[in-house]
Amino acid sequence: MFNGEPFIFQQDGALAHTANSTQTWLQHNFPGFIQKKEWPPYSPDLNPMNFAIWFILEANPCAKSHTSVKCLKRSLAREWNKIPQERKLLCCGWSVFWTIESGS
Repeated sequence: MFNGEPFIFQQDGALAHTANSTQTWLQHNFPGFIQKKEWPPYSPDLNPMNFAIWFILEANPCAKSHTSVKCLKRSLAREWNKIPQERKLLCCGWSVFWTIESGS
């Protein structure tokens, strides 16, 4: 929260931003911090949902084949439920979070 409002702190790939000491400090001091390994390369037009959520959803459920669309959806839903609520809220906002969680 900054002045009572949620915010997303973004960095570029400058060496000072990607240094291990900087990453460690940010991880301990900023809730929902997105580590450098999750940053998309050369994509300043992406929003946090594109890389902070899809990165996670794509990594595990899509690492193996699924026998049906229904099976893939279950796998994605399982992975979605593992993502901390704070990260979902920071990246997606209330309306997307509510819609996905409630199934509406």
